[in-house]
Amino acid sequence: MVEGVELTFEKGKVAEARAEKNQAFLQEMCASDDGSGTIGEFALGMNYDIDHFSHNILFDEKLGGSFHLALGSGYPETGSRNKSMIHWDMICGMKEDSEMILDGEIVYRNGKFI
Repeated sequence: MVEGVELTFEKGKVAEARAEKNQAFLQEMCASDDGSGTIGEFALGMNYDIDHFSHNILFDEKLGGSFHLALGSGYPETGSRNKSMIHWDMICGMKEDSEMILDGEIVYRNGKFI
């Protein structure tokens, strides 16, 4: 498990990867091939009936008040052309002290759309 991940992107690719736990593994995965440092998926969790992390990615990525992104391959059905040996989902809880800002406007705060 990798925890406390902080990624910095430049020109669409991971330029810096830091983690509180297992940083070396994070950096290894981000550099594993040409597509591994690119976002292959980004989604907001909208299922508020799932209310706690279970360590089962199929549930956790849908947890209401969260977002997740996957580094590496995207799904071709969604138009993604990124190819990589990895598709690594990373989940972030957004229920407290969080905002998403698009074009300078707050659109999401503390796990809910405004």
